[in-house]
Amino acid sequence: MKAEILSVGTELLLGEIVDTNAAFLASELAQLGIDLHFVSQVGDNRARLAETIGRAFQRADIVIITGGLGPTEDDLTREAISDALGEEMVVQPDLAETLKEMFRKFGREMPPSNIKQATLIPSAQVLPNPIGTAPGWWVERDGHIIIAMPGVPHEMKRMWAEQALPRLQVAAHTGVIATRTLKTIGIGESHAEEAVRPLIRSTNPTLATYAKPDGVHLRMAAKAPDRETALRMLDELEAKVRELIGPYIYGVDNETPSEAVGKLLKARGLSVATMESCSGGLLASMITDTPGSSAYFRGGIIAYTAEMKISFGVDPAVIERVGTVDRETALAMARAARERLGADIGLATTGVAGPDAIEGKPVGTLHVALDFHGKTLADGRQVSTTRTEFKRRAAMDALFLLWKALKES
Repeated sequence: MKAEILSVGTELLLGEIVDTNAAFLASELAQLGIDLHFVSQVGDNRARLAETIGRAFQRADIVIITGGLGPTEDDLTREAISDALGEEMVVQPDLAETLKEMFRKFGREMPPSNIKQATLIPSAQVLPNPIGTAPGWWVERDGHIIIAMPGVPHEMKRMWAEQALPRLQVAAHTGVIATRTLKTIGIGESHAEEAVRPLIRSTNPTLATYAKPDGVHLRMAAKAPDRETALRMLDELEAKVRELIGPYIYGVDNETPSEAVGKLLKARGLSVATMESCSGGLLASMITDTPGSSAYFRGGIIAYTAEMKISFGVDPAVIERVGTVDRETALAMARAARERLGADIGLATTGVAGPDAIEGKPVGTLHVALDFHGKTLADGRQVSTTRTEFKRRAAMDALFLLWKALKES
């Protein structure tokens, strides 16, 4: 089967937002074994949108549209589909009542403009949207399918997973495809791929590596007649992957490094505190992104200068001997954070994010350290990247150091 993706919105053409929806859907279609031939971006113009939809409908078996399902005058996807197929939009009373009830729950009256979100054409069925006011459309005619979903990414992804994907699997006769992602940290993509190379040759289930901001992901996919069989295939492959690269795997699917660390801290009844220089509070922010982090996070200190570090308990002799950017300084900062904030573990970052060198240390110098009641760990490296990315890498390196220490404790 051939597919085409249309992303709707003038803001896309102006470069004001990035089209992440198309990238997500392209990946999903590949896993279904559906060939994607075209990806288009169309502005909020009814005639051009209808023309683009009509052309896509003629040359593709499946047309997936995101965006343009809102209540305003420039939300024109429904109207354009109606024009392209020559079918009239009609308000559905039950759908209108569902929308009104949603507004009533928020103590508001539904504006008249929202009634367009309660319309269908004869060839369309509604795709419910439990987290927004914009229902989607599933359109079938002449052996072709149009799937229209909201442009808001989290609404689109949920509608895709719960509504569109199950129907598409049946319509496309693709069987069931189950996926699972193993997330690693502390290993580069090339090394990860080399470690699991014997498994990458498998055609079903499949295994591929991807470098992501939170580490290297190993994405597994299995195709089978039913979900139980597909999941069993994934279980078998995961066991083989863990034999080869298990020490680097910190999470599965949507789990973040901070969530993985949080689970280990809770399980061991330990607490952590941070002192940051080059990461500017990003490390503490990552740790506290996890719900329930107040149970183990004792607080964070941002100390850029030598004077600030000393004021928060760093030994002045260390600063005088090696400066503010050094492995020994990072260890002293971790110790000071632990003692000052009354935590079991102290975690620290120091480095040179740029644009200028500090104390003769070049831009990109990075040190992270951990103090665990006498047990210390430290790591350092040279990073060549932007200031923003440097901060992220510093925070991630510190989290990995903490995760490693907790796994070994």
